[in-house]
Amino acid sequence: RGRMWAYTVGFTVLPHVGGFLGWFLNRKEIPVWYEKLKKPSWCPSRRMFPVAWTMLYTGMGYASYLVWNDLGGCSSKAIVPLGLYGAQLALNWAWPPLFFGARNLNMALVDILCLDGLAIGTLCSWYPINRVAALLLLPYLGWLAMATCLTIRIWKDNPEQKAGKSD
Repeated sequence: RGRMWAYTVGFTVLPHVGGFLGWFLNRKEIPVWYEKLKKPSWCPSRRMFPVAWTMLYTGMGYASYLVWNDLGGCSSKAIVPLGLYGAQLALNWAWPPLFFGARNLNMALVDILCLDGLAIGTLCSWYPINRVAALLLLPYLGWLAMATCLTIRIWKDNPEQKAGKSD
C-alpha cells in the first residue's frame, strides 16, 4: 500500500521534471526573444502558461499512473500505451528548447505536429484501458490544439525566425 502511494506520486510528478527543466533552461529567452515576436491577439498571457502546465502535467501524470496500474505495471500489454505516452512526453519536453532555446520555428512546428499525433494516439490507446485516464488527457489535447495554432501563427507571422538563431 505504501509503495502504491510512491508510484502514484512518481508518475504524477514525472511530467513536471521535463517541463520545469525546459522552462529553467529557456527562461532568459522569453523576455529577450519571445516578447519581440509577432503574436496573435488571442495569445495567452505569459502568466497563464505555468498555471496551465502545472494542471496539465499533473493530470497526465496521474492518468499515466492509472493506466500503468490497470495494466499491472510494466507488462507487455503496457508497451504500446505507455510507449506512446513516453514518446509524446519526450516531444512535449523537446518543444521549449527547440522554440525558445534554438529559436527554430521550423523544428518547433514539426515537433508539435508530431506531438499532436502521439498525444491523440495515447488517448486512443488509453480509452479501452481506463476511461478516466483518457478523459484526463482531454484538457491537455485542448491546450495542445491552442499551442499548435499559436505555433503555426508565430511560424507564419515571423518568417525571419523560421530557421533558428542567427545571432
